[in-house]
Amino acid sequence: MSKSMRRQAPVLLACLILLAGASMTRAAAAGREVPVGGPLPKGRVAESIRAYDGWLDQVMARNAAAGIATAVVVDGKVRWQRTLGYADTVTGAKVTPQTVFRIASLSKAFASALTGLLVQDGAFGWNTRIEKALPFFMLKNAQYAREATIADILSQRIGLPHNTYDNLMEDHGRYPELVRKLDEVDPICAPGDCYSYQNVAFSLIGDVVYAETGDFYYHQVEKRIFWPLGMKTATYGREALEASRSWARPHWLDRGRWVPFQPKETYYRLAPAAGVNASLDDMEKWLIAQMGGDPRVLSPRLLRVLHTPLVQTPSERWATPWRRARLRNAQYALAWRVYDYAGHRLIFHAGAVQGYRAMIGFFPDLHVGMVILWNCDDAVPAQLMPMFFDKLLGLPYVDWAGLDWPTPRAHPVRRIKRRH
Repeated sequence: MSKSMRRQAPVLLACLILLAGASMTRAAAAGREVPVGGPLPKGRVAESIRAYDGWLDQVMARNAAAGIATAVVVDGKVRWQRTLGYADTVTGAKVTPQTVFRIASLSKAFASALTGLLVQDGAFGWNTRIEKALPFFMLKNAQYAREATIADILSQRIGLPHNTYDNLMEDHGRYPELVRKLDEVDPICAPGDCYSYQNVAFSLIGDVVYAETGDFYYHQVEKRIFWPLGMKTATYGREALEASRSWARPHWLDRGRWVPFQPKETYYRLAPAAGVNASLDDMEKWLIAQMGGDPRVLSPRLLRVLHTPLVQTPSERWATPWRRARLRNAQYALAWRVYDYAGHRLIFHAGAVQGYRAMIGFFPDLHVGMVILWNCDDAVPAQLMPMFFDKLLGLPYVDWAGLDWPTPRAHPVRRIKRRH
């Protein structure tokens, strides 16, 4: 981002917040607001999808994404899906529902779901101490190391500084070495006492699974989740991504043109945290299961555990303009964020690695959810989900994505390194 744009950012942020709190800017922008616990008005989902469809057209007209795959799920079924743009701008390959993307930190929810299935099997418990499963596990505070549990890993409550050792991973670090150096880091709180997002420490759950089952983590996910849900193109790792019949290359913007580049290996080395590849078809099945639509794989009882908040995440309320305007509360569950979105409970997560972004979210009480995947670092598509949610809930229209601005954006491309 240029210096001039950085100087303008606070002004733009303030304008967006004021718009969010103001009355509607145009009469047809929002309908009757949905009361908490109340049903959606008849036709509201269809209206919201039509609006979203139009916003997607605007995104592509402004060249704000290389390729996009997205879907809306209602009452356990795919109500609508759409793909736009290119999986590879050089070959001209288009994005399809079967095109495989990296989903970055959306991978974490597969780790918590697998853990829940193994807890159901009696392999271990949520409160099993990490050091009991992994004798090599140590923290600088020995008492903290003895107290840390599996649930602490998955709820981002291990007590280490935010994104510990991500910088070393990005500098060609090796996970087995870094995870054994956690005892060199000063903790910021006792395990279970505070929220601090991790990728390296989160991936300890893969070691726990191997230690307690004798099987590789990724194989357990394939066997217990991918195959039973029919996620036919879902895989782990860069080699598997590039072996897919159709896969989305990451892109960066060069003088107004999207240019593909080779995916980086870095966060594939942290499989539980960021290792999954999946297509839109796959993610629709995953979203349906998380919304309770496939109880043979993810039972209602397990889903209640996975989606129950365990720690407050106040910084999330200020992370973006739409969060500042819409969120009344923000918490973290077992690899899921739980938001109070204008009074409605939203289960959500986002992810980013270089050249890929992904978002998933749903309102359990309204039985409506959305997933969106795209293969570039531009942040504009990320603002479409809250615009859809606003429309769905009948909230005042706010152009979070800047689609109504009079001229196309200059497209500063952010080099995303760390996950949401």
